[in-house]
Amino acid sequence: MKKRRYSKFKNVTVTTADGRFDSKGELRRWNQLKLLHRAGEIQDLRRQVSYDIEVLGLHICRYVADYTYTDGGREVVEDFKGVRTDTFRLKKKLMKAVHGIDVYESS
Repeated sequence: MKKRRYSKFKNVTVTTADGRFDSKGELRRWNQLKLLHRAGEIQDLRRQVSYDIEVLGLHICRYVADYTYTDGGREVVEDFKGVRTDTFRLKKKLMKAVHGIDVYESS
């Protein structure tokens, strides 16, 4: 009998027709955003958008946003967080410093 492996933060990965989600909460937020998109409240909804973070020509890391969309002409970069890790806090600051983008956190 195969033992089920649990993730570090006890989240359950979910796979749907829209793709793989790291948690049920992330999927729930995606479904909320899809409804807003269909209603015309937000535009250009995308998932798993990658941003390279470089300083002085040196590649530091890559940040992958859970969702991006346009709301009232403003680009929104959003990350669903059940747990705020030190790595996420650092990447959020780097996104602001390097790209001038505030990362919105949903939960």
